[in-house]
Amino acid sequence: RHVTGQADIILLLINISDSSDKYDSRDVERLFKDDALVECYLTWRLFVVEDALKMIDESFQWRKEYTVNDLTENSIPRWTFETGAVYLHGYDKEGHKLFWFKVKLHVKDPKTILDKKKYVAFWLERYAKREPGTPLTVVFDMSESGISNIDMDFVKYIISCFKVYYPKFLSKMIMYEMPWIMNAAWKIVKTWLGPEAISKLKFVSKSDIQTYISPEHLPPQMGGMDQFKYSYPPLPDDDFQSPICENGPIVSEDESEAKEAESECRDSLESSFNTEHGIRLKKVNFMEDVAKQDDVDRADISNRQKGARRPLTTFKGTLLHVSPSEELSFGSRDTERKCLVILHNVTKNHVAFKVRTPAPEKYRVKPSSSSCETGANVDIVVSLHGGYQASPQDRFLVMAAEMEANVSAGSLDLAQFWKEVPKAKIMEHRLRCHILESPKSILSNLSDTSLGTPTTDTQDLHMTLMRVLASNSRLEQKVDMCLWLQKVLLLLASVLLAFSFSTIYLLWTSSFLPPTLSRTAGPSGSVNQSLPCSNTGQSAAVAVCLTKQTVIRADSCPSSATFARHAG
Repeated sequence: RHVTGQADIILLLINISDSSDKYDSRDVERLFKDDALVECYLTWRLFVVEDALKMIDESFQWRKEYTVNDLTENSIPRWTFETGAVYLHGYDKEGHKLFWFKVKLHVKDPKTILDKKKYVAFWLERYAKREPGTPLTVVFDMSESGISNIDMDFVKYIISCFKVYYPKFLSKMIMYEMPWIMNAAWKIVKTWLGPEAISKLKFVSKSDIQTYISPEHLPPQMGGMDQFKYSYPPLPDDDFQSPICENGPIVSEDESEAKEAESECRDSLESSFNTEHGIRLKKVNFMEDVAKQDDVDRADISNRQKGARRPLTTFKGTLLHVSPSEELSFGSRDTERKCLVILHNVTKNHVAFKVRTPAPEKYRVKPSSSSCETGANVDIVVSLHGGYQASPQDRFLVMAAEMEANVSAGSLDLAQFWKEVPKAKIMEHRLRCHILESPKSILSNLSDTSLGTPTTDTQDLHMTLMRVLASNSRLEQKVDMCLWLQKVLLLLASVLLAFSFSTIYLLWTSSFLPPTLSRTAGPSGSVNQSLPCSNTGQSAAVAVCLTKQTVIRADSCPSSATFARHAG
């Protein structure tokens, strides 16, 4: 399959290069350099080259039409950011970023639809560059929404974003408190989704949304504890803060850097004062002091790195190579509470770096801010503090910027450097947390399963089975009722059929009486009179005279007048 995949990639690139004038040259260049992107399109289309080509063509034309590579905060109207209808904030239980859509804040307007579409593209492109290959969870908050908020064209565009433009970026789509009036609209939306996308739709309410999102990432109106309120500026997705250095207090970034600089100045003054007194007392061997200091530093580094997990993968950035490339793995055991991050400078100048995290109270980072010399490595130890446990929602942001030759690496100079450096020159790389499952929990799960102790999965399976059995019982009752009604209808049909046959038989037998009329004395003095008729080939007619109580039967009478005279 690997060989087939490589051949498909080559065929794809040949076809794209033949029509590259239709696309943005930067997208074509990225497609040629990024094998993972090409493989993403192929796997999404099950390695059918023609389908992948159509998908790339549609995606690249859309990117050029909407100028996705050039979308910035300044290129999009400010009011789109201020409404707060679409933004990134928080994580679900699987550690995927939440992409919020506040449906009640969206009003259908053909004049502004293009700006809204570019606004959504801006967020998706921003996330794709920061977290490449990491899926996100879309949350449609439909509470307090109505007919005026339904915009099928906009919904179709959002679906196309995840179906064509950003394949494999959708973890799940959560529909919160969808009003009944929108049921018909969503039946149409389902026809636009593929089978895989339909399986990712989750319709929830306030009672069960915590199945997918923990309370700390839900607003209070959804039963959560997140007090976040959208405001602009700044953009709400940049929630990284400076972590705490070893056993240090929780302070802001500027305060921590200033205190570090102040402590270093105090230490330097104290060391110079002690040196002066040392010169008076005895002769100092500077080489011996330097050697001792180096030994102390090496011992301190070795003690900090003791028990830290060494990385196995590397992300190759423009300024630094970062190891590991994607994840820091933490566990519950003491040997799993430390991780090592290795930075390697690949530039010709010093590179300043700092590490930030959304959970600064949980982690200790040493060093959290420093610089790296040309071609050198810097080892950063990230450890859990106190009784805190890592979670999949935790992230780390490694920021790096190249320093000029005339800038020193002191703490005061670094603090000033980070204030002045342009954002365009800062390299950012994100690391997520991976939770290691302890062997005890694995063994306990196995033992619980073997002993028959119901786990969550088995309980869910049991409940599902009970629902199926109950549904089966109700279905059997309905089938029995239908069979009983069928028997009753068959009986009634049989009775009607018998009555019909008997009626037809009586009518048929009455037509074969003798062709003469006889006059006989009947009861109560009534007279039955029969007269001969000359023509016997015609059918009989019967006339009843109620006043004289006389029944006259005429067989094949020659004319109606003769019959009328007899009847009179």
